[in-house]
Order: sequence, then structure tokens, then C-alpha cells
Amino acid sequence: MNTAVIVTFILSLVVSLIMNNFFVRRPSKFLIKKANDSAVRFSSQTKPIFGGVSVFVIFMIIMIITYFLNNGQIEEFSNYISLFIIVVLSFFMGLADDTINTSPMFKFIVQIICAIVLIFNNIYIHISPHEWLNYLITVFWVVGIMNSINMLDNMDGVASLTTLSILGGVTIYSIMNHSLSLFELLVLVASCASLLGFLFYNWAPAKMYLGDNGSQIIGALLAYFGIIFFWNSVSIEEYNYGHNTMQFFIVVLAYIVPISDTTTVTINRLLKGKSPFVGGKDHTTHHLFYLGLSVRWVAFTLFIINTIGIILSLYLIAHKDSINYNYLWLMGIFPVITFLFLYLNTRFTKEK
Repeated sequence: MNTAVIVTFILSLVVSLIMNNFFVRRPSKFLIKKANDSAVRFSSQTKPIFGGVSVFVIFMIIMIITYFLNNGQIEEFSNYISLFIIVVLSFFMGLADDTINTSPMFKFIVQIICAIVLIFNNIYIHISPHEWLNYLITVFWVVGIMNSINMLDNMDGVASLTTLSILGGVTIYSIMNHSLSLFELLVLVASCASLLGFLFYNWAPAKMYLGDNGSQIIGALLAYFGIIFFWNSVSIEEYNYGHNTMQFFIVVLAYIVPISDTTTVTINRLLKGKSPFVGGKDHTTHHLFYLGLSVRWVAFTLFIINTIGIILSLYLIAHKDSINYNYLWLMGIFPVITFLFLYLNTRFTKEK
């Protein structure tokens, strides 16, 4: 398995660098550019937005190779086909939005379909004795995370670095503890490598952006692994207060940056009577820049914050059977302080 992981990482990184370098060097008329170039954004809308293409191509290669190497006998085949479907749907939905500027309702419907695909294949959040509530929470999670990453893709390097902290943490833990199937592990390794290759061109000053095609595919991956790795890491035999609290903390810690940013933007825009889904320069990232941080330091700061959250989340998963619940509440201090800092900063700093 170690050999497969190493080979997958190296090949994925090389393919990502070659593909992205090829696209960056092509004449502008061959590149995908945002159809809606009049939206209010922090950065220019004229740069190419094909960041998801290399991630998608590498994902497809890994899935196809894994299938044929196992002669179609994939362990946990329902997980395999579910992940395949939601990634394909999310990529082409994002690509359509990038090229022809589809309506928010179209994106919302596709995101719900992705959640339904997972639920249909028995991949959903187990947190309540009532299945209908588990299904509802799963739909909310999938739609929420896919939109959250889309919203977080608002400044050079932020979305890719934050995603790397989450998927990288899951990858390292899974290699050490054999907690995922081989195909899931290889998808994680390939995704991290392809994001590193993209980050080389997305680091400030960025030469390319993720676009919706990239943010939606990343959102789908994060939603999937959020369910099977974080939400369902605690076995709920008896639906009680303690177990539910641990589930909640594990997830919030792991996704602290996207959750804080989306929650902050939603609150602030609703207070102003605006739609949370319209682009703007009012994200937590932007206000860190207004506070005085450079674009690079904004991305690096949020990466460090989310990495700390991932470490704490993985600690809870590793010690879930022996954790003291009084100590568990202490773990909740970090996400609370993080959210308050990011939120209050948006209230006190002004746009430059």
C-alpha cells in the first residue's frame, strides 16, 4: 500500500504541474474565463479559472485505474460509485456555471442531487435515532460545504490551502491507522497532490483560480469525507448528549475556517438585507487583509488555524473511547475563539 500511495502522489503532482503549466501558457482565447465578469470580487475576473480541471482529470484517472486493477471488484463499491457520481456532477455543474453563468437554483438542485446519491447508497450522517432527521442533516451538510468552499474561494491560495489542511490530515491519519479503503486513500492522496500542483499557480499573485468547476469538486470531496471520516467517526450506539457533542466538535474543529467564513458572511449579509449567495468583498479573508495582513499571510494564517483545528479533531477521533467530557468542552474553546475573532474583525475593520 505504501508503494501505491507514494507512486500515486508523485504521478498526480507531476500531472497537475504539467497540466496547469500547459494551460497557463496557452493563448487567452483557449482558456476558461468567468462568464459573470461583472460580479463584485476581491480579485480580477479576467484570469483563467480552470483549477478544477487537473483535479478532476487526476481523480478520474485514479478511479479508472483502481477499478481495472481490481477487475471491477472494488471494496465498498457503493462508496466508490457514490463518490464517482457526485464528483462528476459537481465538476460539470461548476463548469457550466463558469461558462454560461447558470442560476443559483440550478447549482442548489445539483447539490441536493449529490446529497441524495449519497443517502441512496447508505452514506449519510448518523446523529439521530430518526432517519428522516439524519437525511435532512446530510442534505444540509452537503449543500452547505459545497457552497462554503465556493464562497471561500475568494482570495489567492485560501481555498486550496484550507482544503489541503483537511484532506491532508485525513490522509496522514488514514495511512497511520488504515481507517479508509484503498481507493478512498488513493483518491485523497491524488487530490492533495493535484491541489499542491494547482497551488503553485494559485499562490499570490495567482496566475489562475479554482472557479466553480474547482470549488464544487473540492466541496463534493470535503462533504463526502466529512461524512464517512468525521461525522461518523463516533459510533452512536445510544443517541445521547455526550456522543452528539463529540461529533459536533470533531466536525467543527476540522472545518473551522470554511464554517466560520460562511457563517460570518451569512450573518452580516442578512443583517444588511442582502443575499448570502451574491459575491462581495466582505469575507473574513478580506477583512484580515483590511486589518493589515498581506494576501499571502491571510492564506497562511487561515491554513494554520484550520491545521490546528484538524489536529484537535484527529485527537478527539483517536481518543473517542476514553475522552473525558469535561475535557471535551475545553476543546470547544478553540472554535469559539476562532469564530469570534474572525467575525468581530469583520465588524470593526473597514474595506480599503
